[in-house]
Amino acid sequence: MCARRRLADAAGRRAGRAPQRPPEAFGEKLIDKPLMRNVLADLALESEAATTLAMRLAAAYDDGGEEERAFLRPAVPAAKYWVTKRCTPLAVEALECLGGNGYVEESGMPRLLRESPLNSIWEGAGNVQALDLLRALQREPQALNAFLREVGLARGADHRLDGAIKNLLAELADLDGIEARARRLVERIALVLQGSLLVRYAPPEVADAFCASRLGGDWGSAFGTLPHSLDLATVVERARPVS
Repeated sequence: MCARRRLADAAGRRAGRAPQRPPEAFGEKLIDKPLMRNVLADLALESEAATTLAMRLAAAYDDGGEEERAFLRPAVPAAKYWVTKRCTPLAVEALECLGGNGYVEESGMPRLLRESPLNSIWEGAGNVQALDLLRALQREPQALNAFLREVGLARGADHRLDGAIKNLLAELADLDGIEARARRLVERIALVLQGSLLVRYAPPEVADAFCASRLGGDWGSAFGTLPHSLDLATVVERARPVS
């Protein structure tokens, strides 16, 4: 929810939908500039992946069946770990998109930024979530099987997702130093799960951009480093608030 709010503020105001003069540079709206579009599309991917993951977990909880309960056992700590870790950098980037308007208290963004680090405290510190996931995989074999069946539903739909699943299986099979690798492992589990869900439920442009960047490795260390050849305009348009 917080991610959606930050993205809506950033995308809406860059498009000039907030009650202010549309931000422009060199005679064009900022949202129409390729670099700003790349930043907003990257934020949109992060938000949609987190939202889709949350909805899938909510559906599993509502179902309450044995298979879904087994799936939740590794999926919940993975989601808590990764989404809370991504929350603060997303807030920082969204605030930057708004410039000075995002910095002032009246915008609401400073409060969201201050509260962002609290998510990993409320939901459990990163190490706690990573070790909890390891414990689930080691003590409850049905949990791993349920997770693999879930991501397996998207196998064959994207070669980058297929490769990520293969690499994840190799990491799971390697028990050497697994506790020291727990954060790396839980991150990969979360990304593979998000990718599998977007391939199944999101528009092709969103799924393609996510798999190319988060699973295919064609991505930098900051938001706004997506491959320029992707259909970023469609990703941004999908994320724009409805007027």
